[in-house]
Amino acid sequence: MSLPRVVAVAPGSPAARAGLLPGDEIAALDGQLPRDVIQYQLLADRETLDVEVRRGGLELTATVEREGGEPLGVEVDAALFDRVRTCDNHCEFCFIHQLPKGMRKSLYTRDDDYRLSFLYGNFTTLTRFTEADLERVVTEGLSPLWVSIHATDPEVRAAMLRNPRGATSLRWLRALLDHGVEVHGQVVVCPGVNDAAVLDDTLAGVLDRFPEMASAACVPLGVSRFNAEVAMRPHTPAEAAAVVELVEEWQGCFERALGRPVVFASDEYYLLASRPPPPLERYGEVAQHDNGVGMLRCFEARFAGRIDLPAGGPGGFFQSVDGAPAAGYRAARAPGRVSLRSRPGAPPTVLTGTYAASWIERLVRPVRPDAEVVAVDNRFFGGNIGVAGLLTGADIARTLGELSPGRRYLLPDACLSGGRFLDGLGPDDLPLPVEVVPSDGASLRAALGPGPR
Repeated sequence: MSLPRVVAVAPGSPAARAGLLPGDEIAALDGQLPRDVIQYQLLADRETLDVEVRRGGLELTATVEREGGEPLGVEVDAALFDRVRTCDNHCEFCFIHQLPKGMRKSLYTRDDDYRLSFLYGNFTTLTRFTEADLERVVTEGLSPLWVSIHATDPEVRAAMLRNPRGATSLRWLRALLDHGVEVHGQVVVCPGVNDAAVLDDTLAGVLDRFPEMASAACVPLGVSRFNAEVAMRPHTPAEAAAVVELVEEWQGCFERALGRPVVFASDEYYLLASRPPPPLERYGEVAQHDNGVGMLRCFEARFAGRIDLPAGGPGGFFQSVDGAPAAGYRAARAPGRVSLRSRPGAPPTVLTGTYAASWIERLVRPVRPDAEVVAVDNRFFGGNIGVAGLLTGADIARTLGELSPGRRYLLPDACLSGGRFLDGLGPDDLPLPVEVVPSDGASLRAALGPGPR
């Protein structure tokens, strides 16, 4: 187990008054060493707290006194201080298996840790879940959690996970729901494996066995050029349309039985099927926004300034591993945008993935006729990978190298984690200046500016 290391201390905070400094390693809080940031926050939520730290080879104790519920004022370097509970499944559709060699080491971590599910919205299969985990989830109120279902038929699920425990681990989903834990589910739909009749059976199983589930998202399989599983292939437009039609049919069943739609198809399905996504109100609280469900309609509404929805969870892929704040996706995020060598008077060009480019252009052109939207082709991953969150620095650099230097280039922050792209490059490595803009409609609208006069 590693010790949590202090990376920042808020000026004037209780921690600052007690003399804590960046670089301190926290050895204990009131005599206990927390195993993760969840336990750390619970232990730190006391009016008087003895903090044992290691500093430059010395062991020191600082007494922290908080008044009126003041935040402690310490940011630590990680979410988990013990080992990440890694995944023991061998899913043929796993995207991490499709990563090429030579990328950041942390990207290859396959977690199946319920704590990261709570903190970051990661999906867990529950194949490594235990009675002790259930007790902690219930007693500490670790809700909501996010669970990968894929299929409710035990044999199909075990085969998809390539793990015999996949046949029985959904019993933990039933236990979580029985204890009032809010759970959001996911079905990664693989053509010829768990679509069509199997998907129909899965949605029937959700209604029959897990009707308390808050939401369930059907998302398409991502297939990169590094995929080595011959059975895995992208959806055809006709298959995408079939998924949309099946999901919408089951929404009606859920609404008649439960009064809410429960199941949703991701935006990618609507784009692939060349169909407009449902209106925003159809998505309710848009709980699976960061899983690509209702994201386009939220973006549209924020762009038009009609609503003020929270920005949601971390924008990019693999954010839970290195880049998200230790407090998880519920932590406050800095507002505004980061400018890098921008040219305020130049006409804007929005860089994004191929999936959403036409949707964004439809919004941008009426308010900035001189604006351009450029879809960056993801040659690094290839296949059907077209979301902005998986763009690499190399592909963005290649695209910028073909464009005019006389424009402003706006880049969504979804493709950055800790200031770096997935291939390790940074914005300063690009051949043209860019402005990194938060990946929501309101931020993009503000970044576009008033336009020419």
